[in-house]
Order: sequence, then structure tokens, then C-alpha cells
Amino acid sequence: MAENGPTGVLLIDKAPDMTSHDVVAIARRALNTKKIGHCGTLDPMATGLLMLVIGRATKIQDLLMSEDKQYSGTMTLGSTTSTQDRQGEVLEEFPVPDFSESEIRAAFDAFTGPFEQIPPMVSAIKKDGVPLYKLARKGEVVERQPRPVHVNSYDISRIALPEIDFTVDCSKGFYVRTYAHDIGAKLGCGAHLSALRRTRSGKFTLDRAVTVDALKNAPREDLINSLITLAEISLMRGA
Repeated sequence: MAENGPTGVLLIDKAPDMTSHDVVAIARRALNTKKIGHCGTLDPMATGLLMLVIGRATKIQDLLMSEDKQYSGTMTLGSTTSTQDRQGEVLEEFPVPDFSESEIRAAFDAFTGPFEQIPPMVSAIKKDGVPLYKLARKGEVVERQPRPVHVNSYDISRIALPEIDFTVDCSKGFYVRTYAHDIGAKLGCGAHLSALRRTRSGKFTLDRAVTVDALKNAPREDLINSLITLAEISLMRGA
């Protein structure tokens, strides 16, 4: 049976203070179709590239999610939080030494190449079928297994202590807030993630992304014309 309705990938530039699920719900209404998923959750605080798979494109969701991603972010040294980002409760505060750039780079270098991350408690990973963030809300802390991740490269664009602006090119399943937390621990003064923007996923960038406002207000035909087709995705991926 032929599937009706739109098919393809819609790139969204997610606004802050909304969940990835919120974006999917808006897209379902805007496109008048139920068959929509997303590739790679973005935290409510985060902005940037959220890929929606629509219609038959849902079949390549796992393939698209497996690709490397790039983020730009800001970490704030001197305090750790319950969520490892600025939306959590402050757990500990420390004075921030006047680090040199080389000391900061040495801490970033320690988390380059292959290493293991312990996922944060506030995450969508499931323990006995229950997402960890639901357990965290009840004040529960469970043991999480370290997961292999990979940082291909990083760049530090601004050091204005306690803030550090950076970009990181990393594997799937990578938690940038854990990266900030771990770098803070390495420096001995703690840190949390205070801003995050996803700028690339695989070969997809923000160049063709639709804003959430446009998703809410643009004519359905315009949104359908913004879809990246399965044929184009095959060419992009060299398939």
C-alpha cells in the first residue's frame, strides 16, 4: 500500500525552552501528518539543529542518528549542578583560579579521541524501562555504566573566566554537559554547561533549517518544499 503524505527530512533550528517532543508536536500539526520522529534529542536549554524524519524517512532514523555531530557551547567554571547545565540546582561552588590558556587546553586535550563518559542522571537513557530523568526527579540516583564516546576535534574561541566558549565535534551519544562537567573536574574547580547549540549532524547543517516560528506559521506547501528528499539524502551520504 502506498504511503500518502509528505516524506523526507525537515531540518529545524530549535528555539530555547522547548523540548524536542514539543517540536515534533508542532510539526505534526503543521504538516498534518502523524508519522514524524526526530534524530537526537536536544535538551530544552539547547538550540540549533533538530532533524525531523517524516513519512518513509522514519525508516532511516537510526542511520541518521548514528552520525557525528558538532556543537558550540559555553561552560561556566566554579560550580557544579544537578543536571550538569544551568537549569539544574547548584551542588557545589569553588573559586576559579586564573588559569592560563595552556592549562585550559590541557584539560580539553584529556577528553579528545576515544574515552568513556558516565551519562548524567538527567538523561533519556532507560533503567528497567524508566528514563533516568524521571528517577532523578524523585531524587533517585542509580549507577550508570560508562559509555564509549569520541571527540574528533575541539576549538576554544573565547576565554573570559569563569566562562569558556568552545566547539566540539563528537560521536553520537555524546553528552556535552557531561563534557563540561568532566573538564571542570579535571581543572579542579567544577563546571556546568551554560549554553549549547547544535550546528551540524552528519552532513546536515543549519543552512537549510526552518525556525520554529516558521514551522508554526508558514504555509504547509512551503514546509513540504523545505523537505530534503530521500534521493537527495542518498546522494549526500554517498550511497
